[in-house]
Amino acid sequence: MAVLISEIFAFLIILFVLYRYVWPILSRMATKQQDAISQQVDASEQAQRDHEEARRRFESALAEARDEVAKIRDTARGDAERIREELREQADREVERIRQRGAEQLIAQRDQTVRQLQGEMGGLMMALTERILVESLSDDDRRVSTVDRFLDELDQMSGSETDRVDDRESADPPVSTTSGSQA
Repeated sequence: MAVLISEIFAFLIILFVLYRYVWPILSRMATKQQDAISQQVDASEQAQRDHEEARRRFESALAEARDEVAKIRDTARGDAERIREELREQADREVERIRQRGAEQLIAQRDQTVRQLQGEMGGLMMALTERILVESLSDDDRRVSTVDRFLDELDQMSGSETDRVDDRESADPPVSTTSGSQA
């Protein structure tokens, strides 16, 4: 029993020493460990919140970027369509201008050709008339009868010819009677 009491006494001394010196050290270490773990948990939770916030901002920025890209694409399509229409209208105006100029040139060439042909026809008519008159007037009897007939026709036409000449001058351009062509 003395051994038992000494063992109990030794056990109580060990408990006292452990409680007095070891327990506070272990308690501080456990508290420090708990504080460190608590800080790590808090830091982890904060990192998780920051990560979620960053992910939300990223997704929001990505959605805005997609919207902006869609707006730019739509604007570019609208601009392309507008430019296409402007080019088409410009080409149509250019085609119409070229057609108009071609028509004007065609009319000018036609008028020039008509004037040239009238001049040539006048010259040819004069030459033919001269040849016919020379042949007709080579014989004396024919000459007298032709001159008389010509004078009679001039007398008959003198009254109505004045009116026709006035009408012709206002309707037709003057015709050159030279045998050469007009330039």
